[in-house]
Amino acid sequence: MKLYTSPTTPFGRKIAVLLHESDLLGLVGVEMVAGTPLDTGSLPVVHNPLGKIPVLVLADGTAIYDSRVISRFLDDHFSLRVYPTGAALWPALAREAAIDGIIEAAVSMAYEVRLRPENLRFAPWVDGQWVKITRALDMFEAAPPPNTSAAGDINMEHIALACALAYLDFRHDARGWRDGRPRLSAWQAEMAGRESMQQTQPQA
Repeated sequence: MKLYTSPTTPFGRKIAVLLHESDLLGLVGVEMVAGTPLDTGSLPVVHNPLGKIPVLVLADGTAIYDSRVISRFLDDHFSLRVYPTGAALWPALAREAAIDGIIEAAVSMAYEVRLRPENLRFAPWVDGQWVKITRALDMFEAAPPPNTSAAGDINMEHIALACALAYLDFRHDARGWRDGRPRLSAWQAEMAGRESMQQTQPQA
């Protein structure tokens, strides 16, 4: 298998952390690529016509994307048990969807600054993305995932949320997501110390 990703994508980082936590790095090759919606660069468009990463290509050439589909595939293929079973699966998937929504809004905000000319930027739209993020953060502040040392094995909610919060630090640190969220801040600090998170820190 080969994973196409980049050093900065939080979606790709979710999969990289999962590979670290599951001792699968030796079974999945990783190829770093780069590009944007304006210039696909080295993005693997032959495998994902949307030009998005991560993409996991199997030995038979089958391409799997996006990050949630990849994580579900790895969970099933390697029996990782990073998702619950039965009725507990649906709220877990809903919370992961909320986390991916945080990332999507944060990436959109970053693109607005990095790709759009300054005279064409629309500040109210950027602020609207941040409002979505803060509502989701408040939800996780009220009910953060269990501490990993107490919960035992790490799961995909732990991984996805840790990567989302780290991306807010990476691209939007000045907005201070930790303000008024002591439980989530403490949870993130505990997760950030894991070797998988240390080994996958984004590079500017």
